[in-house]
Amino acid sequence: MLLSPSAAAVRILLIEDDAALALDLRDRLQAEGYVVGIADNGPQALALYQANPVDLVLCDIRIAGPWDGIETVTRLGAGALVPVIYLSAPADTALRERAIQTLPAAYLLKPVTLDSLRVAIELALHTFRSRRPAGPAVGVAAGPLSPEPVLRLGEAIFVRYNYRFVRVPLADILLLQAENNHTLVVTETQQYALRLTLGSLLDRLHGSRLVRVHRSYAVNLDQVSSFTEQELTLMSQNIPIGRQYRESFLRCFVA
Repeated sequence: MLLSPSAAAVRILLIEDDAALALDLRDRLQAEGYVVGIADNGPQALALYQANPVDLVLCDIRIAGPWDGIETVTRLGAGALVPVIYLSAPADTALRERAIQTLPAAYLLKPVTLDSLRVAIELALHTFRSRRPAGPAVGVAAGPLSPEPVLRLGEAIFVRYNYRFVRVPLADILLLQAENNHTLVVTETQQYALRLTLGSLLDRLHGSRLVRVHRSYAVNLDQVSSFTEQELTLMSQNIPIGRQYRESFLRCFVA
């Protein structure tokens, strides 16, 4: 499911396997105006993170499943794109040392009070945003392969994802969505975050079937099922058509 970005609501991915605690934290955070999604294990968290925009990850260090909280955050690559706040029991000293290596924005001991959580979230977001331009994005971590976040090869692109380049056929891309200072490449089954503006990415994809229809969206023309002057429909998702892009969008069609 594609989620439209909100200027007001901070979207938090809560990773907590204690159902009662997770629901309590969700209710308290939602009462503060945050949008909260819950995962109780690492693979579920990874699926949610890849499928939806996330502004902050709140993760218990000890969770059930194949990965603990630290490995989950590492697999998400979250610290590169969004701030991470760990939750931990006071006795988790060894795990705390491991957690520090992932450069979290904050580390809170249970039981967590709403005041401490609120302050940690606000500070984490503020600090992260202040240093964000110099940091790498998910799938764009510095490495020996290439500093580029996306490479083009014919009718496909290779995007950095989990420290390797992954092939994405241009025909499989449903849309491109601007999200702050990066762009989401959305397919039917996956979503990739690139530290490129939407305009810069489209310049690299010149000649493809991807056409900009709004300041925040470019769509694959072959995936459009219907449209009006104000919006188009793509995979049951309504995408607005900006006034300044309407004419260029219509020029793509031959009468």
